[in-house]
Amino acid sequence: MMHYGSPEFVPEGLKNEMHLGDHVRLGDGPVTFDIQYQDLVNDQGLSLEVLGNVDGSEVSLLTYYCFDQDPHYFYGPQERGDRKNIDRITEGDPVEWTLRQLRRRLPDLVERAGQPELARSMNVEALAQTVGELEETVRRIAREDRVTVKHNRGDVVFEAGPVRIGVEDRIPGIAVHVLGDVHGEEMELLAFDCFTVDPHYHYGPRNKNERRYVDIAATPDPLRWAMDLLKGGKLASMLERAGYHDHAARLNPATVAEVLPEVESLAFKLRAARSDYSE
Repeated sequence: MMHYGSPEFVPEGLKNEMHLGDHVRLGDGPVTFDIQYQDLVNDQGLSLEVLGNVDGSEVSLLTYYCFDQDPHYFYGPQERGDRKNIDRITEGDPVEWTLRQLRRRLPDLVERAGQPELARSMNVEALAQTVGELEETVRRIAREDRVTVKHNRGDVVFEAGPVRIGVEDRIPGIAVHVLGDVHGEEMELLAFDCFTVDPHYHYGPRNKNERRYVDIAATPDPLRWAMDLLKGGKLASMLERAGYHDHAARLNPATVAEVLPEVESLAFKLRAARSDYSE
């Protein structure tokens, strides 16, 4: 069973967009913990694997993927396919939920993973210090290793009410930035990277920089696609999706509609002037 928590799942052309942090191992008894931060193609977050010593061999007991968009975990080796989802609405932060489960219910979880003898032999008191160190380490890695993207605001920026739209000619293509003020500071709310290779767009950073790729087989002109989205009235709903509800509510469609022809004209003019562009 292939799983996108592992590098093998990611298409070869997109592996340069995936960044895996160093593994951190904690514990030296019958149960150890392996921690890693993963920035994948469309998601990111901390992974935590619980490993056990069973008859002299190391086996996977539990694996938690505390991701932004699709948090979930596995009982036993992932090949078994015993996957459970973590509902952010009911359980809150996946990192804190996972730590709480390990602190309070680790023997029960290990038994559920198919290792009842190991679960019965576990000394919970002896593990308390390791679990305390685990909590501190996990929270630090989840905080410090988060991947964020900060683009330029654009070569030319157009005012459009509560947002600004910047157009940038960059390598390897045209980028369109949607900007807005958050607590007195300008932030990038959305970005469309209409590149010749691996075109994509960003919701974020409030939505933790969710990155989505454009399928050029289905959408051969990402710049035209992005402009049609904006002209078609999708800006407000995309801002909502990114977590910027106030900006979406304050949008005036008429103001945006007045600005977009200039944005579109400049974007296509810059693309046409590029040496790497051909019809």
